[in-house]
Amino acid sequence: MQLPYIPADVPFTGDQKAWLAGFLAGLNTRINIAPAVPGNPAIAGATSAADAGPVAVQIVYGSQTGTAEYLAEEAANAARAKGFLPLVCGLDELEISTLAAVRRLLVITSTYGEGDMPDNAEFFWQGLAAPTAPPLPGLFYSVLALGDSSYDGFCQAGKNIDARLAELGATRVVDRTDCDLDFEDPAAAWTAASIDALAGVDADSAPTEAPTSVAAVDAAPSAAARKSAWGRKNPYRAKILANSVLSGPGSDKEVRHVVLSLGDSGITYRPGDGISIAPINDPALVSAVIDRLGVSGDTVISDRKGEFTLTDALTHRFEISTPSKYLVDYIAQRSQDPELTHLASTGDREALDAWLWGKDVLDLLNIDAALPITPDELLAELRPLQPRVYSISSSPLAHADTVHVTMATVRYRSGDRQRGGVCSTFLADRCDLESEVGVFISTNNSFRLPDDDTDVVMIGPGTGIAPFRSFLHERAARGATGRNWLFFGDQHQASDFSYADELDQFSADGVLTRLDLAFSRDQEHKIYVQDRMTEAGAELFSWLNGGAHLYVCGDATRMARDVDAALHEIVAKHGGFDPAAAQDFINQLKKNKRYVRDVY
Repeated sequence: MQLPYIPADVPFTGDQKAWLAGFLAGLNTRINIAPAVPGNPAIAGATSAADAGPVAVQIVYGSQTGTAEYLAEEAANAARAKGFLPLVCGLDELEISTLAAVRRLLVITSTYGEGDMPDNAEFFWQGLAAPTAPPLPGLFYSVLALGDSSYDGFCQAGKNIDARLAELGATRVVDRTDCDLDFEDPAAAWTAASIDALAGVDADSAPTEAPTSVAAVDAAPSAAARKSAWGRKNPYRAKILANSVLSGPGSDKEVRHVVLSLGDSGITYRPGDGISIAPINDPALVSAVIDRLGVSGDTVISDRKGEFTLTDALTHRFEISTPSKYLVDYIAQRSQDPELTHLASTGDREALDAWLWGKDVLDLLNIDAALPITPDELLAELRPLQPRVYSISSSPLAHADTVHVTMATVRYRSGDRQRGGVCSTFLADRCDLESEVGVFISTNNSFRLPDDDTDVVMIGPGTGIAPFRSFLHERAARGATGRNWLFFGDQHQASDFSYADELDQFSADGVLTRLDLAFSRDQEHKIYVQDRMTEAGAELFSWLNGGAHLYVCGDATRMARDVDAALHEIVAKHGGFDPAAAQDFINQLKKNKRYVRDVY
């Protein structure tokens, strides 16, 4: 079907035109007679194709880094293949007041931090959890929860939404699936089972549809939904073109600038996206673990994914730098070590995390050096080795056919061994120029530049500057007229001012309207980016009140929380609001996607 024509002179951006075209196409799909889908029980009961069009299924996602959104698009493709009309949107776009009108619902959500909702699910959850939430006796749903079992509150966001929907009277058609980092297979199984189950809803009566006011219709596969040739299971082998140290002499950090060639891969990305890099475990640690097991590295391991040697398994397939909770429990039970057994049994995650800090799989195995453990027993308790995601610091307009990464190399000493970050030390120590690493793009549609004439405020200390370097290069290349304000900070200006020359040039060229710096250890009292925000509070509020978009990137545990607290104080003080009104102002920024974060 041809998409509706939208004249070039209508007052919409390119993205808005694309959305509107899809929306109108969806309406056209509903109005025109839909072809019969043989054997599709979702439209059973209709005596002819003219009796009913495709049946709607609402698919919503709560996503912090883009994974849940990607899986929602995959679910939409699966639903479409079964004859459904998928309506896809973020949880922040689904109003609680319209939820009662939805008949079929699939929820896919990650969990942020220690059991919190991702940013774009926060308001939906507040409405769903409120006593005023509507009863939902006519809703049929299923939930896919994404998480990381190394954190407290594993998949808690999905668990909370699943339980609350049931409390409100909705019918669960498929049990919730909780996915750890290795999510592809369980997510695919959940999708297939959920679509099949929803096809049986109303099988004996005329089908019902969600109203178009619930969400924009995804009438045809979007460009984002089309699969790239490269992904987690088959990353592109990208050559390293540059691998230089940004931090200067005397710095306590090792920050690197890495340039990767995209060659003829056909890979595309946009400012705000991430690049996933497949790491390789430290060969010295691999060898030490094999020695501890007392077997040959050529020992053949067999599992559902095939056969491979123990060396290959520990080098490329399993996490060995960070022990899983499963290994902790296993070693505690087998060794009966008093300290570890106590920590594992009390459920005190903070105490256990403190004890585990700096320890790897070899440390756990050596709790009892005489304890016999077979390779199969060990691998059964390990998590799969996961790609590491870095915010892209380049612009496709300014840095054609390449991706740039701004990376802090993690190094520390624990016990009698030198340790390091899995991916950062792999790139820093074992990847020379022309080396190849496996990569694929991690799309983040929640972290996007606004229209070219819109002002932008960026807060990115340390390596949090990465996406904002991308933003500035992109806006310069596009000739954007909106103002740009960057808050950057680190420890020392002399050694930790990443991209200082580029930022000076952006300022000289008028691309960077204002640059506020906070080098915490260059004076007696530490100064951070939130302090600079407070000092410039009146102007910052003026920018936000005038329509500017605010972006934050970096550490979630402390920096992002401190920045958020400072923002609330600034809005209250300079907007003349009480705390409740200030919160409403900031909530509206979030709802309008004018306050977004890429934090980790």
